[in-house]
Amino acid sequence: MSFELTILGSSSATPTPERFPSAQYLNFLEHHMLIDCGEGAQMQMSKYKIKKSKIDYIFISHIHGDHILGLPGLIFTMNLNGRTNPLHIFGPASLFEILDLFLKSSDTKLHFEIINHHTQNQVMEVVFQNERLRVSSFPLYHRIPTTGFLFEEIDRPRKLNAEACERHEIPVSYYHELKRGKDFIGLEGKLIIPNHELTFDNGKPIRYAYCSDTCYHHDTIKHVGQVKLLYHEATFLHEKLNRAEETMHTTALQAGKIGAAAAVDQLLIGHFSSRYDDLSVLLNEAKSEFENTELATEGKTIILS
Repeated sequence: MSFELTILGSSSATPTPERFPSAQYLNFLEHHMLIDCGEGAQMQMSKYKIKKSKIDYIFISHIHGDHILGLPGLIFTMNLNGRTNPLHIFGPASLFEILDLFLKSSDTKLHFEIINHHTQNQVMEVVFQNERLRVSSFPLYHRIPTTGFLFEEIDRPRKLNAEACERHEIPVSYYHELKRGKDFIGLEGKLIIPNHELTFDNGKPIRYAYCSDTCYHHDTIKHVGQVKLLYHEATFLHEKLNRAEETMHTTALQAGKIGAAAAVDQLLIGHFSSRYDDLSVLLNEAKSEFENTELATEGKTIILS
C-alpha cells in the first residue's frame, strides 16, 4: 500500500457530538504521520485502531487551538507508554514555545527526543526529504502564520515485466536497478536491453496537498496544481461569504473553484462550521464547481496506489 489517509477530525473551532477538530493520519510509503492534532485526536486514533507508537512525524499548520490542543496530551501518552524513538514535529516556532511551557509547568521528563523543525509562511520550502518522500510547506492566508503541506512520492519505481525478464534471463539481483530505470547490460558490457522492454510505467507519483485554515487565494493553485488528492477547508456556505472573509476562511464554493483551477484528481473538503448539521449542502456547493469532491468526515479512509 502506497498511501492511506484517515480523517480523525473534520470540525472547525467548535467540536460537535459527531465531529472532532482537525486531525488526519497519513501512512505514505510506510512513513506514519499526523497532520494537525486537534482535541481528541488520540481518542480517534484509538477508535480507528491507529497505533500511536508508529507516529514519527507530526505536521502542524498553525497554532489555533482546534489544530494543536490534542498535541500535548498525545506527547504525554507516548511518554507514559515508554516511547524512546525520536519524534519529529514540523510547525511554527511559537508551537515549540507552547510545548516547552507544557512540559516545564507539568514537570514532565520525556524519555524520547522531540526534534523541532520550524516552518515559515512566506515561501514554499522543502521541510523533509529522503529517497522516497518529499514534504514541502507553502503559505496559506489566515489570521496568523499558517502553512499548507505538500506530500510527494519521489521517483516512483517502474514495474517489472516478469515475462520479459525471464525470457532474457535477467538475474534477480538486477531487478532493483531495472525498477530504477536502468538498462540491462550483459556480459562484458556488450548486450544492452533497453529498460522499456523489461519494465512498465507504474503511473504518476502520488501527490497529496493539505490546505488547512485559509481564505480563498489564487496563489494556492500554483502550490497544489495537479495533485492526486487535495484537502481544502470549506468552513462555510457561500451565502456566508462575509463571515468567511472576516475570519479568513473559505466557502465550499471557493474550495471547489480551487480544485477545478488546480486540475486536481480529487478534492476533499473539511473544517466544517458547527452550524451545519447536514454537510450535504456544503458538498453539493463544492461539487457545483468541481464534481469529484468528497467530504472529509471522521473515519473516512482514502487509499491510493
